[in-house]
Amino acid sequence: MRPLDPDADAGLLHGWVTHPKAAFWLMQDATPEDVRREYGAIAAHPHHDAFLGLHRGEPAFLMERYDPAHVELTGLYEAAEGDVGMHFLTAPSDVRIPGFTVAVLTTVMEFLFADPAVRRVVVEPDVRNAAVQRRNAAVGFVPVREIAKPEKRALLSFCTRAQFTDRQAQGAAI
Repeated sequence: MRPLDPDADAGLLHGWVTHPKAAFWLMQDATPEDVRREYGAIAAHPHHDAFLGLHRGEPAFLMERYDPAHVELTGLYEAAEGDVGMHFLTAPSDVRIPGFTVAVLTTVMEFLFADPAVRRVVVEPDVRNAAVQRRNAAVGFVPVREIAKPEKRALLSFCTRAQFTDRQAQGAAI
């Protein structure tokens, strides 16, 4: 994974976030300049950053990391020390690789938990996004409750380091 460069990567990201499979990303009508501006704001924010994940040397997914006490979930749940928020999006592709999205999510979780200060990853997918909820469960996320955000009804879910490690051990044993 590498830090996202808002200026250099905006064109690539525009194709990803406006693709029909990214409907839950809520940027369907964004222009390339909107994307550059959005990710420029993220890069400038002290509690939010973004990364591009590579597969075989090519950009294949986007990951945003944020402090949920200051971004996205401020006032919507009681943030705990060691919480980190996350969003991820795989690039659209005509080639289907079975298990790719779970592998991406596993890579993201490993990246986040590589920071010893991170105790729990927090996500808030749209309640209608059953596909991402299944993938979240595959790596250890547990839904807590629905919350109302300005842009969506979300399913607040947590994954502790122990839950992630246990899920990885279960997967390795299969």
